[in-house]
Amino acid sequence: MSEPVRPAATPADTVPATAAADARGRPDGPIAAVLLATGIGALVLAILVVWAEASESFKDSLAYSDRVGPLAGKTIWAVVAFVVSWAGLHAALRRREVNLRAVWMITLVLLALGLLGTFSPFFELFAPSE
Repeated sequence: MSEPVRPAATPADTVPATAAADARGRPDGPIAAVLLATGIGALVLAILVVWAEASESFKDSLAYSDRVGPLAGKTIWAVVAFVVSWAGLHAALRRREVNLRAVWMITLVLLALGLLGTFSPFFELFAPSE
Protein backbone atom coordinates (compact mmCIF):
# COMPACT_ATOMS: atom_id res chain seq x y z
CA MET A 1 0.00 0.00 0.00
CA SER A 2 1.16 3.49 -0.69
CA GLU A 3 1.00 6.31 1.82
CA PRO A 4 -1.68 8.97 1.41
CA VAL A 5 -0.54 12.04 -0.44
CA ARG A 6 -0.15 15.11 1.78
CA PRO A 7 -0.44 18.61 0.38
CA ALA A 8 2.71 20.72 0.25
CA ALA A 9 3.64 22.34 3.55
CA THR A 10 2.60 25.92 4.03
CA PRO A 11 4.68 28.34 6.13
CA ALA A 12 2.26 27.88 9.05
CA ASP A 13 2.70 24.11 8.81
CA THR A 14 6.48 24.28 8.99
CA VAL A 15 6.48 25.58 12.59
CA PRO A 16 5.73 22.95 15.22
CA ALA A 17 2.31 23.45 16.75
CA THR A 18 3.68 23.94 20.26
CA ALA A 19 6.12 26.64 19.11
CA ALA A 20 3.36 28.47 17.24
CA ALA A 21 1.11 28.37 20.30
CA ASP A 22 3.94 29.61 22.54
CA ALA A 23 4.71 32.50 20.20
CA ARG A 24 1.10 33.66 20.25
CA GLY A 25 0.81 33.26 24.01
CA ARG A 26 3.87 35.28 25.01
CA PRO A 27 3.42 38.97 25.75
CA ASP A 28 5.56 41.41 23.82
CA GLY A 29 6.22 43.68 26.81
CA PRO A 30 9.78 42.38 27.35
CA ILE A 31 10.61 43.21 23.73
CA ALA A 32 9.25 46.71 24.20
CA ALA A 33 11.26 47.05 27.41
CA VAL A 34 14.61 46.31 25.77
CA LEU A 35 13.83 48.52 22.77
CA LEU A 36 12.90 51.49 24.94
CA ALA A 37 15.87 50.90 27.24
CA THR A 38 18.17 50.99 24.22
CA GLY A 39 16.80 54.38 23.22
CA ILE A 40 17.03 55.66 26.79
CA GLY A 41 20.66 54.56 27.05
CA ALA A 42 21.50 56.33 23.79
CA LEU A 43 19.75 59.50 24.91
CA VAL A 44 21.54 59.48 28.28
CA LEU A 45 24.87 59.13 26.47
CA ALA A 46 24.00 62.13 24.30
CA ILE A 47 22.96 64.22 27.31
CA LEU A 48 26.21 63.36 29.07
CA VAL A 49 28.26 64.25 25.99
CA VAL A 50 26.57 67.65 25.64
CA TRP A 51 26.75 68.36 29.37
CA ALA A 52 30.43 67.41 29.52
CA GLU A 53 31.12 69.73 26.60
CA ALA A 54 29.30 72.58 28.31
CA SER A 55 30.83 72.15 31.77
CA GLU A 56 34.54 71.59 32.35
CA SER A 57 33.96 70.56 35.98
CA PHE A 58 31.37 67.97 34.92
CA LYS A 59 33.73 66.68 32.24
CA ASP A 60 36.48 66.29 34.85
CA SER A 61 34.11 64.44 37.19
CA LEU A 62 33.53 61.82 34.49
CA ALA A 63 37.24 61.05 34.03
CA TYR A 64 37.32 57.81 36.04
CA SER A 65 40.43 56.70 34.17
CA ASP A 66 43.28 58.98 33.16
CA ARG A 67 43.97 56.86 30.09
CA VAL A 68 40.38 57.03 28.86
CA GLY A 69 39.30 60.43 30.15
CA PRO A 70 35.67 61.52 30.45
CA LEU A 71 34.57 58.94 27.89
CA ALA A 72 34.82 56.33 30.66
CA GLY A 73 32.22 58.05 32.82
CA LYS A 74 29.93 58.83 29.90
CA THR A 75 29.78 55.24 28.74
CA ILE A 76 29.54 53.79 32.25
CA TRP A 77 26.56 56.01 33.11
CA ALA A 78 24.90 55.34 29.75
CA VAL A 79 25.18 51.59 30.35
CA VAL A 80 23.84 52.04 33.90
CA ALA A 81 20.88 53.99 32.47
CA PHE A 82 20.26 51.22 29.93
CA VAL A 83 20.38 48.42 32.51
CA VAL A 84 18.27 50.23 35.11
CA SER A 85 15.65 51.30 32.57
CA TRP A 86 15.60 47.81 31.04
CA ALA A 87 15.06 46.22 34.46
CA GLY A 88 12.35 48.71 35.41
CA LEU A 89 10.55 48.55 32.10
CA HIS A 90 10.80 44.77 32.01
CA ALA A 91 9.21 44.55 35.46
CA ALA A 92 6.45 46.95 34.40
CA LEU A 93 5.76 45.43 30.97
CA ARG A 94 6.63 41.75 31.30
CA ARG A 95 3.04 40.49 31.17
CA ARG A 96 1.60 43.14 28.89
CA GLU A 97 0.78 43.35 25.25
CA VAL A 98 1.97 46.68 23.88
CA ASN A 99 1.84 48.45 20.56
CA LEU A 100 5.25 47.51 19.17
CA ARG A 101 4.88 49.93 16.28
CA ALA A 102 4.57 52.85 18.70
CA VAL A 103 7.42 51.51 20.83
CA TRP A 104 9.59 51.18 17.71
CA MET A 105 8.82 54.78 16.67
CA ILE A 106 9.65 56.08 20.16
CA THR A 107 12.87 54.06 20.14
CA LEU A 108 13.85 55.49 16.75
CA VAL A 109 13.26 59.03 18.01
CA LEU A 110 15.36 58.37 21.12
CA LEU A 111 18.13 56.82 19.01
CA ALA A 112 18.06 59.77 16.60
CA LEU A 113 18.35 62.21 19.52
CA GLY A 114 21.18 60.10 20.90
CA LEU A 115 22.97 60.20 17.57
CA LEU A 116 22.44 63.94 17.26
CA GLY A 117 23.81 64.54 20.77
CA THR A 118 26.98 62.61 20.03
CA PHE A 119 27.54 64.33 16.67
CA SER A 120 30.53 66.66 17.17
CA PRO A 121 29.19 69.68 15.24
CA PHE A 122 26.13 69.58 17.52
CA PHE A 123 27.72 69.09 20.94
CA GLU A 124 30.48 71.60 20.16
CA LEU A 125 27.75 74.25 20.02
CA PHE A 126 27.56 73.96 23.80
CA ALA A 127 31.28 74.46 24.42
CA PRO A 128 32.13 77.58 26.38
CA SER A 129 33.65 80.30 24.25
CA GLU A 130 37.36 80.72 24.77
